[in-house]
Amino acid sequence: MKHIFIINPAAGKSDSRQRVYQMAEALRRSHGLDVECMLTKSPGHAAALTRGIAAQGSGVRFYACGGDGTANEVACGTAGFENAAMTVVPIGTGNDFLKNFGADAAKFSDPENLWNGATQKLDLIDCNGRQCLTIACSGIDARIAQDVHKFSATPLLDGKGSYIASLTVNFLFKGIGRRWTVLLDGEELPEKDFSLIAVCNGRYYGGGFMPVPEASMTDGVLNTLVVKKVSRIRFAQFVGDYSKGNYEKFPQFASCHTAASVRITSEKPDIVTCLDGECTVSDDVTIRLSDKRLNFFGPNGCSPDATLRKAE
Repeated sequence: MKHIFIINPAAGKSDSRQRVYQMAEALRRSHGLDVECMLTKSPGHAAALTRGIAAQGSGVRFYACGGDGTANEVACGTAGFENAAMTVVPIGTGNDFLKNFGADAAKFSDPENLWNGATQKLDLIDCNGRQCLTIACSGIDARIAQDVHKFSATPLLDGKGSYIASLTVNFLFKGIGRRWTVLLDGEELPEKDFSLIAVCNGRYYGGGFMPVPEASMTDGVLNTLVVKKVSRIRFAQFVGDYSKGNYEKFPQFASCHTAASVRITSEKPDIVTCLDGECTVSDDVTIRLSDKRLNFFGPNGCSPDATLRKAE
């Protein structure tokens, strides 16, 4: 079994390469593992690396060393290969994916807790052919995510602070809603103007926001939260509860669905869709479930449903 550390040298607020090298070397020395470290060079490189290695057919475990974007790319490259599995070593700024594991999230920082962990199957989201681990969001939240990276460079702001700063700028100057056609399992919604649409496989994004606390990466269901266009004042009243998963307090403009397919179209390319922190722009987006598509390993006994709120 090969153990490969995929390291994003641009992740986080400081260079963590040497720390990851030392962790990898400790595994090699302590357990006699076949260990290798690889640096990513550009966006998309992590996915290409992992896909190419997995396609060779030998048993391999990938360690995504970075933030949510790196985890997303390694998941994209690993998905569908039975001989390959992945985990995450957090060195990014947000690391929202690991929040799904609750108290066990801290254990992922040490590969000693990971290398021999049991493998479990996770669902993924398919968005126009690209895989996503946790949440595919379109609307003001995606536009916020598109801008959040420039705020994360500010030393005084953590992941959630950067998100709030970007939210404020978009909220005040770029408008809330967009005019789209939205189909859930082929049935068109009567509304035409939307604030956001969040298709949730996991529970966290945006530095800890949790739109649908019932969303699980193991249940074969996507939870889609649809929010109609609202005024700035109404959105300001909504966003605090939205971040805590209390969307049910606003049934007049927020509704949650379990459609197997979500399609969003627009007359112009103004659909910004954020996949685990990575954004795309399109005029036609189709989102579907990729059932049990990813082999994932972590600390023994850990669960991606650790913080799940069970539906009543």
